[in-house]
Amino acid sequence: MTAQEADFGQTPSQTVGPYFAYGLTATQYGYDFDQPFDAVLALDNAKGQRIRLEGRVIDGDGNAINDALVEISQPDGEGRYPQTPEEARAMGFRAFGRVGTGTTEGNRFVFHTVKPGAQSPGEAPHINVIVLMRGLLLHAFTRVYFSDEAEANANDAVLQSVPADRRHTLIAERVVNGGAVSYRFDIRMQGTDETAFFDV
Repeated sequence: MTAQEADFGQTPSQTVGPYFAYGLTATQYGYDFDQPFDAVLALDNAKGQRIRLEGRVIDGDGNAINDALVEISQPDGEGRYPQTPEEARAMGFRAFGRVGTGTTEGNRFVFHTVKPGAQSPGEAPHINVIVLMRGLLLHAFTRVYFSDEAEANANDAVLQSVPADRRHTLIAERVVNGGAVSYRFDIRMQGTDETAFFDV
């Protein structure tokens, strides 16, 4: 390491800024350049049951936050993650999505995906979620489990490590409307029924 290199340390954690709209969710906010990820994870040939994951990021006063960024990561309906861009194209599944909460009615986030399969025995189907927003020095990490997977949820080691009175904050409620399946999952940043977040 040279003396010049020694002057540069790791970039410290910082309060996230208002740059998400044009830097990470450009198309959603009407900027004229492409973004690598959006709210659609599953294409027509993706394996698994089509679902919408929707909800709001809610502050301690019960108000929807209008400038949060929500990222999700999950396997496809068979519990597989694509390992390369070519494999993702062949699977019709990107495994990662990103959306802001500032352009939708009620400041909702909506992802179009498939219900994930379990990756290993004893693990319940789930979606990994990261929330970034003003006022957070670090991202907040949580998981989404599914209300119609009670048996699998009861055997999932991560979910069972959460205190029993907090587990419901990680369960998305299934809603069927005209044959379309949605799961409702509000992320409460603080206050009553604050979502359980993980220290990872």
